[in-house]
Amino acid sequence: MKIYRKIVFLLLTIVVSTYGVYAQESIDTLKLPEVMITERYNNREIRSSAPVQILSGDQIRYLHTLQLSDAVKHFSGVTIKDYGGIGGLKTISVRSLGAHHTAVTYNGVTITNVQTGQIDIGRFSLDNVEQVSLYTGQNDQIFMPATAFASASSLVIQNIKPQFDKGERINGKASVKAGSFGLFNPSLSTNIRLSNRLAITYAAEWLTSKGEYPYLLHYGNKGDSTSLERRNNTDVDNLRLEGALFADFSANTKGDLRAYYYQSERGLPGATIFYNTKNYSQQRLWDRTFFVQGNMEHIFSRKWIVKGNAKYNRGYLRYLDPAYQGAGGKYEDIFNQQETYGGVSVLYRAFERLSFSASSDLSSATMHAERKNFTTPTRLTSRSVMAAKWIGEQVMATTNLLYTHTFESARNGEAADNRSKLSPYFSISVKPFAETDLHLRAFYKNSFRLPTFNDLYYPAVGTRDLKPEDTHQLNAGITYASLLENNSDSRFSVTLDAYRNQVKNKIVAYPGSNLHVWTMVNVGKVIITGMDLSAEGIFSLKDQVQLFLGGNYTFQSALDMSDPSKSTYKHQIAYTPRHSGSGRAVLQLPWLDVGYTLLWSGERYSNNYNGKEFRMKGYSDHALSVSRDFPTCFGSIDLQLEALNLLDKNYEIVRNYPMPGRSFRINASFTF
Repeated sequence: MKIYRKIVFLLLTIVVSTYGVYAQESIDTLKLPEVMITERYNNREIRSSAPVQILSGDQIRYLHTLQLSDAVKHFSGVTIKDYGGIGGLKTISVRSLGAHHTAVTYNGVTITNVQTGQIDIGRFSLDNVEQVSLYTGQNDQIFMPATAFASASSLVIQNIKPQFDKGERINGKASVKAGSFGLFNPSLSTNIRLSNRLAITYAAEWLTSKGEYPYLLHYGNKGDSTSLERRNNTDVDNLRLEGALFADFSANTKGDLRAYYYQSERGLPGATIFYNTKNYSQQRLWDRTFFVQGNMEHIFSRKWIVKGNAKYNRGYLRYLDPAYQGAGGKYEDIFNQQETYGGVSVLYRAFERLSFSASSDLSSATMHAERKNFTTPTRLTSRSVMAAKWIGEQVMATTNLLYTHTFESARNGEAADNRSKLSPYFSISVKPFAETDLHLRAFYKNSFRLPTFNDLYYPAVGTRDLKPEDTHQLNAGITYASLLENNSDSRFSVTLDAYRNQVKNKIVAYPGSNLHVWTMVNVGKVIITGMDLSAEGIFSLKDQVQLFLGGNYTFQSALDMSDPSKSTYKHQIAYTPRHSGSGRAVLQLPWLDVGYTLLWSGERYSNNYNGKEFRMKGYSDHALSVSRDFPTCFGSIDLQLEALNLLDKNYEIVRNYPMPGRSFRINASFTF
């Protein structure tokens, strides 16, 4: 009955959504002094002074993705910690700096988690996403909230902005995905226009899966005995509801207001255990997130623009282990966190090619726990930044200075120390030859990662005097793009970046006895050197036949340089492969589209001590899809069939957490 109730609820939301109103957000790039022209995504990647990787909605369609984490795996320099299955925790680390150094921005406002500092990117759907961008270092745009300047890298999610044909009042998309392991995933998004100035949008999605899949358990090295087992307690049940109100108050003033609700219940399967597979984990995790965010922008003149942002966020997390071997017979934790955020940004165009900006943010975050004598900490964070940008015919440069100050307090017990930091940034891109689309670029950035509330206050784990991480990034690269044979339909681009990162007082989180409790380790100093290589091309083979090819390669050396006397000195940081990459190909035919993707990783270690007992084998993951559109008088129907993990390998990204083997998925959508 539980499933039927949710189906009825989803149908009701579909009916209710038809009474909403949504208007296209008015964007005129010429009105924004900082923006020169409207560019293709590929051009932006080539021209940027710091590495940026962009996946459009059309590209994501062929990447065999169900969640945001599936798409992000195709970015170079990215390591995803994936504990297997749809419901497994998924976090992103860019250039081995850790998940805490990667901000996740959703429609212009940063998503935060003061408890863990890590965002589970597996919870984000790609059904209504226009593009996903990864900025390493910093975005070239300087008209942003101060918080957007704070992280070493940023993963930016931008939802589709609705567009209406002349006289059109409503459009949208309904889709359903179904597949192996009991996957069922219906969704709906609708856009309705009330007037030329006011509109709303509404989206609803439900995802459920039993998640149980077979895997081969190896008892030792190659040639030793094996057993065929089944992964248990891997079910997941997610519900996502979103709504947005857009308003064009005048030709120079616009704003939007968004509401987001997400709830999830999932099983935590736990690590595989030799000769004890029947006694599987019974741990459960409940998660609820609600936030409201809005922004308003006013153009005073060609020289002055002001923008304000605000957000209220509330989160709930419940963990239960009913098989806990303790006096109470179970282990349960319930945490609540809430955050209030506000910020103002000002952009001033002093001259035609020179712009300045100033931004200031203030946020207050509190965490509560249903534990006796819990500390109940609060952190008030103030960030202010001054930035400048120069755009010339062949040179683009940006610089900024960010000041961060925190005020720590606690209702019970001792609070952590207050912190303050100045963080500089500079980047430059040079085009040596006017007629050749070749760019040389470089950037330097200093960033500041505060310990999370779990780091500081979690019982038996938190340490009040834990030092914050201080990160220095240095990058130098070259980008090139060209049309092929003067054919505007065929083009090729390549980017190559070398980098060196230094992290002092690095805080590393490892899963302890279960996925909810983490052990915090300060490894002192880490030196990371590496290289990212990306190439992609679009080739027009003949009329109505196109071939898209893309690939990434990453080399990373992330070494513990803390203490020469320790056994881990100059050893590779855990779960960081030296070699990894991805590839993708799409063949577009008049009657059919065929897509292929590849993910691969070399050997890595599950411990900071690189002994052979901790060495993990490399892996590769291949997927194939076929799809076709069917135009109708009512709209367009799109059908897609996917085959995932074609080689049927239960490889492990995290030790003792095997991934699903071969599976199949069918996607059907109707755009109206």
